[in-house]
Amino acid sequence: MDESGGNRTTGKIAWVDLTVRDASRVRDFYMEVVGWRPSEVDMGGYSDYGMSRPDTGETVAGVCHARGANADLPAQWLIYITVDDVEKAAATATRLGGVLLRPPTPMGGQGRYCVIRDPGGAVAALCQQE
Repeated sequence: MDESGGNRTTGKIAWVDLTVRDASRVRDFYMEVVGWRPSEVDMGGYSDYGMSRPDTGETVAGVCHARGANADLPAQWLIYITVDDVEKAAATATRLGGVLLRPPTPMGGQGRYCVIRDPGGAVAALCQQE
């Protein structure tokens, strides 16, 4: 927490991923186009991919299959913006004209997230990290 009571990462873009029907094909596309190197992420019956920079090995993005919890997400890059309280942020977003596409949901032991569409039509995830 900082002096104002907020988290030092509040407002930070914490992650970005892409959810598509054929993640393996799109993984290969980005391997060739930008040089990312993939690593498999076990999703319980199938794998999504963490994409890493070729020079440092830093994982910088995910390429995900449109399955399970991701089945209804639009095929677009999705940023995850850190908030202090995901329930409060989701409620504020809807009060201000946004649409809640996914309610606050556990994020595999890493916190909670929701997906919103802002009044301009853009989609983003809000995440509260543990």
